[in-house]
Amino acid sequence: MARADRSLLPQVALTATALDRRAELRGDDGLLPRLLADPATRVVRLRGDALAVEERDGDLRLALGPPEPDDASRFAVYLGEAGGVAHVGVVANAPGEEDASLRTLRQVGAHLDDVGAALFATTLALANWHRTHPFCPRCGTQTVPAQSGWVRRCPRDDSEHYPRTDVAVIMAVVDDADRLLLAQNSGFRRGGMSVLAGFVEPGETLAAAVAREVDEEVGVAVTEVRYRGDQPWPFPSSLMVGFTARATTTSITLRDGEIAAARWFGRDELVSAVADGSVVVPGRVSIARRLIELWFGGPLEAPEAALR
Repeated sequence: MARADRSLLPQVALTATALDRRAELRGDDGLLPRLLADPATRVVRLRGDALAVEERDGDLRLALGPPEPDDASRFAVYLGEAGGVAHVGVVANAPGEEDASLRTLRQVGAHLDDVGAALFATTLALANWHRTHPFCPRCGTQTVPAQSGWVRRCPRDDSEHYPRTDVAVIMAVVDDADRLLLAQNSGFRRGGMSVLAGFVEPGETLAAAVAREVDEEVGVAVTEVRYRGDQPWPFPSSLMVGFTARATTTSITLRDGEIAAARWFGRDELVSAVADGSVVVPGRVSIARRLIELWFGGPLEAPEAALR
């Protein structure tokens, strides 16, 4: 079978530039109070890790609304403008069981319009960062939000701390027989398999990280590392940089303890495994699914899942 086209990944979810972030406005201390008092402001209200969604004209959209009185006392972040309308992300109370409209980004990220996907991903990433970085790394004092939610400032030493983004590589490894390497992380659901991924280490290039991670996880050597696309991944705060690579060895040795199983798949083998349920591939919101489909040569029909 001829090799599939190795072009850049098409239509990766969460990547469209649909939001004008208006970063020059963030330093205005009165911005959030002013916007949260304005009924024209649209609020992205995060409950847990979910947002309310609604179906409108056959499309799935975020259920945005005006500010509520309690929003002034909640954590809020200025997200920017879309269509000339200001949007603010607010972390509200935890959802109740009756909130049937709530969906996670994993569930709906691939189906939202570009603006909705950008609003959801940005709000979730910033909320995750603020929740996990409450103290000053210099002196241990509890920090406070600043710059309209885009900075945390230490009131003791006046140091500023910025949102963290962890860079990770994710790679579709293919051998000379045009088979794809898929692996099951120890944390995946039963049957869940995906392409390999791992974090970039200090002093390391992206291509070097690809080669190291593949070798560390399954003992396979690779070459011809090629960039294919990237994706913000706010679980909790990553940037996934996607690659393809050609294997120069095919013997699999599980080395680092993170991988429970790994194997090579031809296209027919993968179709059969997905059809009988023995393999569950990542959902369409993930760049992992796009890398698999780039190798496959088109959409892979499979039940939606979210492994990462």
